[in-house]
Amino acid sequence: MTLRSSAVLVLAGVLLAGVVVPAQQAPAQPMSLKAAIDQLVSFDFPTRTEAARVVRRTPAAEAVPALAAAARLHTDGYVRYRALVLLAGFGQTSATSTMRMLIGDSNDRIRAVTYGWFQHHPDPEIVQALIAALDREQSEFLRPGLTRALAASHADPAVRKALEPLILRGEDYFRGSVIEGLGDYRATWARAAIESVAVLDGPLQDDAILALGKIGDKASLPALATLQKRVGRDLQPSVAASSCLITGECAAHVDYLSKTLEFTASDPQHQTLLRAAAFALSALAARGDRQALAVLLDVGEPSKDPVRAAVALAVGHVALRNAGLLLSVLETRKTLDQSTDLMLDALDMLSEDFEEERFFVEIRRVYWAAAEGSVTRRVAQALIDKLEF
Repeated sequence: MTLRSSAVLVLAGVLLAGVVVPAQQAPAQPMSLKAAIDQLVSFDFPTRTEAARVVRRTPAAEAVPALAAAARLHTDGYVRYRALVLLAGFGQTSATSTMRMLIGDSNDRIRAVTYGWFQHHPDPEIVQALIAALDREQSEFLRPGLTRALAASHADPAVRKALEPLILRGEDYFRGSVIEGLGDYRATWARAAIESVAVLDGPLQDDAILALGKIGDKASLPALATLQKRVGRDLQPSVAASSCLITGECAAHVDYLSKTLEFTASDPQHQTLLRAAAFALSALAARGDRQALAVLLDVGEPSKDPVRAAVALAVGHVALRNAGLLLSVLETRKTLDQSTDLMLDALDMLSEDFEEERFFVEIRRVYWAAAEGSVTRRVAQALIDKLEF
């Protein structure tokens, strides 16, 4: 079962507010932009973090050309990678030409960023390059991002022709990323093939069941009804979440998932079912279910490992795919310390730099859009402080 990153709002390059820091956070003597870019590779975490802050808070007119040049030409490969990630935070206008230029780069981290970029910014001009990359990208680090980028363009007949066979053949890990991506992007044409995976016992069954729910076609309801009677308890959360996503009748399903998560969190003998319930709740929350996220926070905040790891990953999954919902729910919490601690644990485990940068940009945008002294600004500030961006 995987928790891979997904959609938060696409931000325009004109959002200069996203690169400004509240006055109380500004360093007394900030390093220069050039020095900051060079320090993105520092082994010292505070130095590396401060360097990224300096870059993010530099006006776009200065930062964008410097980051684009560093992503293409810097002598250190990791600096190139981090520069490209930070460039993405300045928006589509600023980054697209550089992403197109680097999609075939020899640096695998660079290519991973470009695949993430074109997932969130589908580009007809780049589709053939993505399809061609399927023949060479065989690493667990790169192929899932590539297939998600293609899934985002699944309406293109050439993409459909390339992805449809991969639902049913290949390594399970790679097939899982295809199935998940097609579910996330609601590829109705893939429903029948994914359903054929969902009804078979095996490691892809839970991903396939949930993908049917994300696609949202009522033609899958008979198969889900059969599965509900046949599968074991560890797959029941995915069936419940999928049924909720298709029918919109979620009260009973969310109640079941909530009680399952609470029960399994108190009993170390049920860790597989715990992860299944957390995974299912995160899928509902990513699609906008506030109660599902609130339950994850209620269980996760006071928990310890192994419960905490499973729930933190689920919360992180929601944050990277629906930052707006996370902020909205955090506004209702009595205190924020435990919530932001859980988010810190989530991002530490996920280590998805590109998706996290998109999340950071959205939180900074919300901070500056909110009224001074508002709850929204307070929550955004708490996340900025805790996550150190």
